[in-house]
Amino acid sequence: MSVRPPLRSAAAGIIIASLAVLVLAADQFAKYLAIALLPSEQAVPIIGDALVFYLIRNPGAAFSLGEGVTWIFTIALAVVAVVIAVLARRIHSRAWAIILGLLLGGVLGNLADRLFREPGFPVGHVVDFISTPWMMPAIYNVADIFIVTMMIGVALLVLIGLRFDGTRERKPDAATAASPDEAAAVPVDADDDAAPTATATGTGADRDALIPSAEPDAGAPPADVPGTRRD
Repeated sequence: MSVRPPLRSAAAGIIIASLAVLVLAADQFAKYLAIALLPSEQAVPIIGDALVFYLIRNPGAAFSLGEGVTWIFTIALAVVAVVIAVLARRIHSRAWAIILGLLLGGVLGNLADRLFREPGFPVGHVVDFISTPWMMPAIYNVADIFIVTMMIGVALLVLIGLRFDGTRERKPDAATAASPDEAAAVPVDADDDAAPTATATGTGADRDALIPSAEPDAGAPPADVPGTRRD
């Protein structure tokens, strides 16, 4: 199976920019329809209680937190968008390009609300209209969906060790991870071709080979010599 070459920086940038524009357009179009068709702050069941449209204008973050410091969220969204744009130059992975492109689109969708919607720049209220009470009590929008899901995607890519250049981090195996001291401590097999050495304290065949045993008749006079006696 052929391995696809890494993306060029220009190609990764095109993917990120294209996906960001698509998500931004989808988010703003959905908000336009919500404002045009939905009554303000009135529940409109779509699929029973599983999916309800409820149009609100949120000055804060999720769960309406930080309503009095809307400008902080504007700065945070702008910083995230700039960081993604800077990282785009280092991206050579298709997975990273897709996830960052969708994430950037979600960030730009809510950032556009902060900059251009009432009550004005840079404290505009974000248009939220999607409610799924069975899943969470918050009311959100299309941009929020992409922000949350793509942040999960970023965490997964980091977890599997996928780098921006498309390569993966490899864990060293046990053989290559052993230190030189550990390698030196490994015993040598007894069947090696090294020549055996005799020792004075050897036993059995080794000792016999080192100290030959005397023959029973060694040094005894011949039996036929007169004057000699053998018991």
